[in-house]
Parts: sequence; structure tokens; C-alpha cells
Amino acid sequence: MTFALTDKVAIVTGGSRGIGRAIALAFSQAGAAVVVASRKQEGVEAVAAEIRAAGGRALAVAAHVGQEEAVAALVERTVESFGGVDIVVNNAGTNPHFGPLLTASPAQWDKILEVNLRGAFLLSRQAVPHMKARGGGKILNVASLAGLRPSPGMGVYSVSKAGLIMLTQVLARELGPDKIQVNAIAPGVIKTRLSRALWEAPAMADGLAASTPLGRLGEVDDVVGAALYLVSPLSDYVTGEVIVIDGGMNLMGGIG
Repeated sequence: MTFALTDKVAIVTGGSRGIGRAIALAFSQAGAAVVVASRKQEGVEAVAAEIRAAGGRALAVAAHVGQEEAVAALVERTVESFGGVDIVVNNAGTNPHFGPLLTASPAQWDKILEVNLRGAFLLSRQAVPHMKARGGGKILNVASLAGLRPSPGMGVYSVSKAGLIMLTQVLARELGPDKIQVNAIAPGVIKTRLSRALWEAPAMADGLAASTPLGRLGEVDDVVGAALYLVSPLSDYVTGEVIVIDGGMNLMGGIG
């Protein structure tokens, strides 16, 4: 049993940058054929080209994960190109609102829930029949420390990620008999474009780092090891779990 993903087919949403890109590259290096999905074709094609240049197999698909037809087409193209689906990483995320929860507009609420939670439901729903046909599979949901503890200014985002954690647990219970493991990772403050409001200002970044036992904020590569573990044969007896990747920030009370 190793981290090898030889002959596996993985779909990674939000794969054009940040955590998604790092996971897509790592899965390819481990031997998987990777379908890189995000809203803009230019972004996913760049990552797919990077994978191919290194000798891997990749397909770039522009897809809005909150739209059922787009998700169905994503899975259909994956099966047509690589013969099936073994791994799904629900990583696509957004957070267009920062501030008290009740100051969010209904449109902002809907957008955050659509991408962060509905998208994971839709893709899992489309991919699971193909996993069953192959005798099992792995679903990895990228949640957040904010889904475990309410985070100042990130209320709607926190709700969406808490919902994603519960979706993980429900699916793990329901899909276990089909040999499909469903787990999540919950990153803390990782230096990506999505979280730049938290780390771009030096004073805020320094304060967050100081409240983390390891004394620094996370980089995208810090997330890759846990992601590889949860989709590899090494985790075949692990399901419904959430691995927190936050440098110990949760021990200090979470973000903020």
C-alpha cells in the first residue's frame, strides 16, 4: 500500500490555482489521470498543459460547479476521455462577502452556498454511479477551519463549510457499503487568492502567524500530503473524517 494513484482518474474542481492546482499536480505525479475543472478554460488549460509537459495525462474542462448541466457534462467528458471516475476533489470555493453574516445580501448568500456546498453535492451525485461501476472510489471535500469554528467576518463562508463537513459525514455513512470513502480536509489560513483578505496586509498576516503554534501561515503545498493520503489506498479504512491543516491555529481558538 502506497500513495501511488496509478491508473486512477481524478476530477479536481477549482483546479486552476491555489490548493486545487497543487492537488492536481500532486495527483498527476502520483500517477493519476487528472481532469482539471474551473470556470475559465484558459486557467484550467494552463494547469493541464503543465501536467502534460511533465509527462502526465490531463484534461481541462471549464465548468461552473453550481450548475447541474455543467457538472453532468464534466463527468461525461471525464468518462469519455479516461474511461471512468475514481477520485473527486470538491475544492471549488468562493467568498464574495466579508463582514457580519446578516449584512450579506441574499445574492451573496446564494452564490457562496451554490459554489461551496451545492457544487460538491452535484458533482458527487454525478460521479458516484461511475465509482460504483469501478468497485469503489474516493471523494475528498476541501472544507475549512472556518467550518469548525465561527470566524469573524466570514459567517456565510463558515456556514457553507460547516455544511460541507456534514455532507462529508452523511455521504460517508451512505456510501460506505459501496466501498466509497468520503473525507474532508479543513485548511486554516493558507496563502491563496481566496484568503488574501486575511494575509495580504502585513499587520494582519503577522498577527495570524503569531496566533499559530507553528508561527507561520500555510502554503498550498502544506495541504498536498493529507489530500494524497485521503485518496490513496493508505486511507481505505478511513471515512467521514476531517483532517485539520492549520499549523495548530485551532488550538488557539481558530481564525480571529
